[in-house]
Amino acid sequence: MKISTKGRYSLEALLYLCLLPPGAVASTHTIAEATGISEGYLEQLFIPLRKAGVLRGTRGSLGGYTLGKTPGRITLSEVLLVVEGPLEPVFCVTDKSCKRRKNCQSLGIWEDLYRAIRKFTDNLSFADLSRAYGAMEDGSYQI
Repeated sequence: MKISTKGRYSLEALLYLCLLPPGAVASTHTIAEATGISEGYLEQLFIPLRKAGVLRGTRGSLGGYTLGKTPGRITLSEVLLVVEGPLEPVFCVTDKSCKRRKNCQSLGIWEDLYRAIRKFTDNLSFADLSRAYGAMEDGSYQI
């Protein structure tokens, strides 16, 4: 499993929004300037995140984006599943149609890895990431 720029940039943009004061709205232009991600790419990333309820967009001269939920209710896995798709390291972990499944010597390893990935990403919220980011500035960084 490799996290693409879609996943990395989505996390960066959402973390930026998490660090704003509650209720603040940010335009794609503002987010792009702060993160170095192009406005066009942000707009593409935000479409599925809006549909999933992770982001909320408002139109108009004072419009922009805000989180669709509190940072504590948005998990890393939720965002990665929306923008990256399945998180399993190999398809056969969740696809039971693999013909080699019964005799696969390494299936247990892949299943263990998948469970570890999901446990980590399911239990890491954007509130956790925001706290970790804040701790970076005082030198006590820890997730």
